[in-house]
Amino acid sequence: MLGMTCASCAGSTESIVKYQEGVVSASVNFATGNLTVEYLPNITDAFKLQKAVQSIGYDLLVEDETRQQETLEAIHAEKFRKLKSKTIWAVLLSLPVVTIGMFFMNMPYANEIMWLFATPVVLWLGKDFFVNAWKQAKHRSANMDTLVALSTGIAYLFSVFNVLFPGFWHQRACMRMYILKRLPL
Repeated sequence: MLGMTCASCAGSTESIVKYQEGVVSASVNFATGNLTVEYLPNITDAFKLQKAVQSIGYDLLVEDETRQQETLEAIHAEKFRKLKSKTIWAVLLSLPVVTIGMFFMNMPYANEIMWLFATPVVLWLGKDFFVNAWKQAKHRSANMDTLVALSTGIAYLFSVFNVLFPGFWHQRACMRMYILKRLPL
């Protein structure tokens, strides 16, 4: 199994495989990343099961036993390299946001500069969370990607709204104070 990030991923994968036609039993071990399936070969095959697993955002390595271990190691090494690169980019792009937000918030165009740096972190480097969350949502399921996508997506949209309409909340607070002062107590 490839692409699992939490125990919920293993549960989703196990569920989708169990409900495929011709599958007698299925079990996913998250710790080892192994999927054990007992199926009827005249009804389904490993490639149909692989397609089902891919439909929810994960992958199933289907190869002969001799090449499987080296292929799996190469896939994990490539995934680690990409994750390391994304992490470095995320840190580099986030440092100006943290610095401006903590020490230079009153500088001209601070919000717009932070928006400029935060956008690629959320939308480009965090794209996988949104893609995987969407795949889970299509199957009426959720996992950690769903949680991360919802929290970062909502926070990002709220921040963009505040940059584009900076007086919105202030105007509401002033109106509320005016009304409260007028009410007889």
